[in-house]
Amino acid sequence: MIDSKHLDDIARRISDSLPESVRHMQEDIQRQVRSSLQSGFERMDLVTREDFDVQVALLERTRERLAELEARIAVLEGQAAATGER
Repeated sequence: MIDSKHLDDIARRISDSLPESVRHMQEDIQRQVRSSLQSGFERMDLVTREDFDVQVALLERTRERLAELEARIAVLEGQAAATGER
């Protein structure tokens, strides 16, 4: 989920971009924009960058382990074939 600091920042930026005549309602607008963004992000089922990076690292380790196991299987199959040919 996205950090609430980021939501506050986005809501503030949007409300700051509003015309001066509307700015007197800034707090209310920020709250409503923040609420809308938060509900939208929740529906998107987003993950944090930290969680994403953890999963990328886990996938890299899994790929490395898979490559090691594939190489090991190839060696064992080669040994089995050599033994079977004798």
